[in-house]
Amino acid sequence: MKGFERELVRILTIFTSVDFSCNQFHGPIPEELGELNSLVILNLSHNSLNGQVPLSLGKLAELESLDLSSNKLEGMIPEQLTNMTFLSILNLSHNELVGHIPEGKQFSTFSNDSYIGNFGLCGFPLTKKCHEEEPEAPTSQFDEEDDSTAVFVRKFALAGYGCGLVLGLSLGYIAFTTGKPWWVVKKVEKYQQKLLGRCNRSNKKRKT
Repeated sequence: MKGFERELVRILTIFTSVDFSCNQFHGPIPEELGELNSLVILNLSHNSLNGQVPLSLGKLAELESLDLSSNKLEGMIPEQLTNMTFLSILNLSHNELVGHIPEGKQFSTFSNDSYIGNFGLCGFPLTKKCHEEEPEAPTSQFDEEDDSTAVFVRKFALAGYGCGLVLGLSLGYIAFTTGKPWWVVKKVEKYQQKLLGRCNRSNKKRKT
């Protein structure tokens, strides 16, 4: 009872407790326990209880001591437990609880001993901090349009590069197999002759 051993000869009307510790109970904790509005002490420690901590326990407004240690409870600690404003003793140690420890009200007064043995828990009063995921920066419509335009330009450039590469390889193959690409040579010679003709005509005009 609140960390001390005490023999209860009878249950008084002003003092209500349930102690089912050190048994072989298994399975989830019944939701119906949350209906025991006058409950002051609840001890279910050292059993084989599994599942999550019931949300209904948050309705035990008169509860002063809650011991669920040394079980196989999993999941997160319900935020509803912070509604137990008279809770002075909490022991959730040696379970498989995970996630952020609720903050506020009586939960701000509990020490590390209330949570030891739950390697997935984080937050105050533990030294293990909870790492929240950073939200991604929102992308505007303009950014999306710019991205799509850049992708289109890259695709177009790659297509042109590929065509040029194929053409260059083809010409190289022709030149290698035939010795000389004669049709290219003829076009170059015709172009040179045109240039020479223009130069001669311009020189004659200057002399006259």
